[in-house]
Amino acid sequence: MGDGCYRFENVRGQAKLTGFGIEGVVRLRDEYGMEWAGTAEMQDGGITRYRFRSPKGSTMSGISDGHAILLRDERGNAWRGFVD
Repeated sequence: MGDGCYRFENVRGQAKLTGFGIEGVVRLRDEYGMEWAGTAEMQDGGITRYRFRSPKGSTMSGISDGHAILLRDERGNAWRGFVD
């Protein structure tokens, strides 16, 4: 669950996040070098819920249907991504 390499792009194409996940713990890094710590939790129906927090207290969360991941940050920006 949540294992692999993560890649996200802001839907506006302006920014990227990359990282990795092992056993439900996920670490991402943005283009400025800020790290986001998070979790991947399996829900009913094959959906995975993601929650992230930066050291500055910013948050981001979203879901995956097993194919693609959609995250939204606290400013309303959407991020599309996948696990490779």
